Amino acid sequence: MGSDSEAEKSVQKEKEKKKMLALAPIAKPLAGKKLCKRTLKLVRRAAEHKCLKRGVKEVVKSIRRGHKGLCVIAGNISPIDVITHVPILCEEADIPYVYVPSKEDLASAGATKRPTCCVLVQTKPAKGEIDKGEQEKLKSDYDQVASDITELTSSLF
Repeated sequence: MGSDSEAEKSVQKEKEKKKMLALAPIAKPLAGKKLCKRTLKLVRRAAEHKCLKRGVKEVVKSIRRGHKGLCVIAGNISPIDVITHVPILCEEADIPYVYVPSKEDLASAGATKRPTCCVLVQTKPAKGEIDKGEQEKLKSDYDQVASDITELTSSLF
């Protein structure tokens, strides 16, 4: 029995290594396990309340229009040229951004069937309203993740 769990652990470690090898060289700041989990949870909650912009085209359009939020970018995009301009736009607009290791995880958290390069998490939905309690919960999660990302970014640069 012990050997089965050890074999499963070694397979899991191999998968983690492959994920890390597939990362783009510009994927900095990269979220750690804890921050990645918290960020994907925030993306999932924002997707439920329709406070999410998905895909490079939609995210860039929102940033250029002056919408604020939190940008989450997948780190294993190929070709990398698709997303190289997004961090620059985010820095110019003072929008915090972070890379997560897998586009598949980002897509499943964002409630899409297709892999997604990047998403922009907003605190308010584009159309309509959400409950006060839900909005407060979303806002508190958003603030916590944004502060963690700023802390991570300040330690990098």
